[in-house]
Amino acid sequence: MDKKDTNISILIDIFRDMNIGLSERQAEQFLTYYQFLNEKNKVMNLTAITNYPDVVLKHFADSLSVVQVCDMKACDSLIDVGTGAGFPGLPLKIVYPHLKVVLLDSLNKRVSFLNELIPMLQLEGVTAIHARAEDAAKKEVYREQFDLCVSRAVANLSSLSEYCLPFVKIGGAFISYKSTNIDIEIENSKNALSVLGGKIKEIREFCLPKSDIERSLIVIGKKKTTPGKYPRKAGMPSKEPL
Repeated sequence: MDKKDTNISILIDIFRDMNIGLSERQAEQFLTYYQFLNEKNKVMNLTAITNYPDVVLKHFADSLSVVQVCDMKACDSLIDVGTGAGFPGLPLKIVYPHLKVVLLDSLNKRVSFLNELIPMLQLEGVTAIHARAEDAAKKEVYREQFDLCVSRAVANLSSLSEYCLPFVKIGGAFISYKSTNIDIEIENSKNALSVLGGKIKEIREFCLPKSDIERSLIVIGKKKTTPGKYPRKAGMPSKEPL
């Protein structure tokens, strides 16, 4: 078995553990993703994780872990806030090509990376946007337009909710990807969620496939419209969480 076949086997094996079947085309897309990520990472800081099996587990599989709490086939539109190198939005788009996806990041060089990558993956219906969440969420084209908002960004849940919930339709959800030991963070987010129109629906703790790496997903349902003054101006949600 050559290296490419071995890499495809690793990918398919990990995804099978998550009850996700990959077509040959999807497996090829993930390999292209990895190769381009690894190549570009030599000249710009996209990820500290570069070993292939680790990228498959800690980026690709972790991105898809949302299937435990969300029926992605019933979801039409998704925005990934603070997408970085495209996680989790781009792996979700590869596996669920029907999704209309917006990848949002405040760093232009990351958006440029994604704009190079997307045509290489031959994906349609996915757009990378260079903007701060505080600004994009004020625009009518994005505000309360998405069934699902996802984020693996490193920020406390109160701040993340202010960045993310304004993008979500009533009846939709914001799902935050976290590590474990999040009880205090959840407790401290209750006021923010109440103000922003969200309510925690589910907290799912799990280990990534074939590993002891513990992760959590926090599912926040959008119950009512977010007041127009949120998110506050740039930097405020992080400096002064609700």
